[in-house]
Amino acid sequence: SNAKAKTVLYMRAATAEQSSDTQRALAQRAGLVIDQVIEEKDHAAISAPLQARDGGKRLLDILRDGDVLVVPWLDGLGRHFDDIAQNMRLFLARGVTIKTIINGLTFDARPQDATALAIREALLSFMSAMAAAQAITHKEAQAAGIAHAKASNPSAYKGRKPSYTHAHVDQIRQLSGNGIGINEIARRLGLSKFLVSRINKNTPAAYEALARWGIKA
Repeated sequence: SNAKAKTVLYMRAATAEQSSDTQRALAQRAGLVIDQVIEEKDHAAISAPLQARDGGKRLLDILRDGDVLVVPWLDGLGRHFDDIAQNMRLFLARGVTIKTIINGLTFDARPQDATALAIREALLSFMSAMAAAQAITHKEAQAAGIAHAKASNPSAYKGRKPSYTHAHVDQIRQLSGNGIGINEIARRLGLSKFLVSRINKNTPAAYEALARWGIKA
């Protein structure tokens, strides 16, 4: 096996209670000696796929066969169950063992026996099953909500009636394209800065709302 195997702690942007020193101490208490810490500096990065985060890219870069990846908890490895399970499989396939500080779980890249392998696979399958269930529940809840809104009040589903016209959207696009700022556009058109900013950010949605309400002009 790999003579220079290393143990890498990967964690989210630290808060005061969750500093890398605290996590390192917790890992040590669990009998893990950390060789290197990779911390996502950016809080927003956690909502991006692992491969798109700075720390995540670095992890994929440095982790080799025989290494150990330590995470406070599995949720740091993805945005939802499916994502987490896929990323875990990616590391395991590389020969990287995953350990958690919370609950001290080990997902061994080379399980010692059939039982250890079966447990590892059962946990991963369970996560994928949870993801599927979550997706179905979400879709069903969404569909039920929409159906209910349409039944109880047909115009409710259209969203709020636009307080602007086609001409407004056209003008906002044109003025913004000419480099005129949101505040000035709002002043010229007599609309709120918030509304102008929203239309400017997502023009297709603004046109779509007009269409839903059958506003032609």
